[in-house]
Amino acid sequence: MSELFRIEHDSMGPIEVPNESLWGAQTQRSLLNFSISEDKIPKELIYALAKIKRAAATVNGHLASLDEKKRRSIVKAADEIANGLHDDHFPLRVWQTGSGTQTNMNVNEVISNIASKANGEPLGSHRPVHPNDDVNQSQSTNDTFPAAIHIATVEGIRKKLLPEIAQLIDVLAQKSCEWDEIIKIGRTHLQDAVPITLGQEASAWKDQIAAAYCRIEGTLEELYELPLGGTAVGTGLNAPYQFDLEITAEISRLTAIPFKSAPNKFAIMASHDGLVNAMSQLRLLAVTLLKIVNDIRLLACGPRAGLGELNLPENEPGSSIMPGKVNPTQCEAMAMVCTQVMGLDAAVAMAGSGGHLQMNAYKPLIGFNLLHSIDLLHDACKSCRTAMLIGIKPNLSKIKSDLDRSLMLVTALAPQIGYEKASEIARMAHQENINLREATKKLGYLNEADFDRMIDPASMTSPKES
Repeated sequence: MSELFRIEHDSMGPIEVPNESLWGAQTQRSLLNFSISEDKIPKELIYALAKIKRAAATVNGHLASLDEKKRRSIVKAADEIANGLHDDHFPLRVWQTGSGTQTNMNVNEVISNIASKANGEPLGSHRPVHPNDDVNQSQSTNDTFPAAIHIATVEGIRKKLLPEIAQLIDVLAQKSCEWDEIIKIGRTHLQDAVPITLGQEASAWKDQIAAAYCRIEGTLEELYELPLGGTAVGTGLNAPYQFDLEITAEISRLTAIPFKSAPNKFAIMASHDGLVNAMSQLRLLAVTLLKIVNDIRLLACGPRAGLGELNLPENEPGSSIMPGKVNPTQCEAMAMVCTQVMGLDAAVAMAGSGGHLQMNAYKPLIGFNLLHSIDLLHDACKSCRTAMLIGIKPNLSKIKSDLDRSLMLVTALAPQIGYEKASEIARMAHQENINLREATKKLGYLNEADFDRMIDPASMTSPKES
């Protein structure tokens, strides 16, 4: 054997493991057998598994099934992992066994070897703690891996995504307030419609995102339920009595999140409907964000040959050949992120429906897509907010020009002179390239005083008292 490698053993026999690596035999076999893409198990999922190992050691120690030295060794090693001190020792790809067994064992082996190193024992000796018998005590991959996805997803949503969405809502609320008295022409079917304020337009964006926030937050309740203590199929075989209640209480204490034991562990281990639901709400956020950035880039298009109602921050040159061109790049980046998240959601939905009997074998895909989507949406929202939304300015002259030239202001005349006469005014104004006032006077349907009283764009933006 080369000095670069050591021999480790598992139930299938010996295998060479790189000398400096803290992983063991089962991790090494997975590296050899699943060299598929560069997509690695997200570090958030590793940290969640480490928290589970720490909690399990604490509970097993309390239940007298794990001695104090082993408990302390596991707790210390798990804390180091959860704090990101050993990230390089979790090399496994997403595309592995559908249960995530190799990743669960990767964590078990690294904890075992950290403990060996700390106690002056050789790596791979499984002293003082064994990766299966001690680190994995009272657990199975089938209950720990989905629990880790729940924990990592909840933490990602609560601590990362929702706070950023809240800041996005605040910016749009501020814009809605600032723009409340800017009257512009509304549009339906991409054609001129009746007036609206720019503040009202922004308020729609704000409330869409606020609704998405509430929907995402609402998915958390189902994810607070953990299947820990279910072991291999949900019956609890090899887990001590009330282990499930104690370990969820310990995880809740560690994370300051109200996790609880799932009353039916069979359901959460065989299916992952709560995770599929959470992913669907991330997709719906993506749908909302894509609609909003499409609105913004349409309103900003031009600046001289388009709508040009909004001026976006000019962050970088937009063309390698056209001097002075600036593009709505934040809108484009967000659009790509949203499209990607929609695709990831489709994969999670298919994976969620693909379980068989007592286990769903798409767990790494579900966890990867969820956590990747949370990261994508968080980063895109932050970039969009800081590099574009905060700096958007209305083009007041263009907004006023479009409003003054609009034919759809004639809608306000319909209750007084009827739909047909109002249509006739609009057609004449368009065909003869004159304004509504001139067309109305030419047709003799109203005098100028009555016309000015009825055609008041500001009064058209909110209901009138009867």
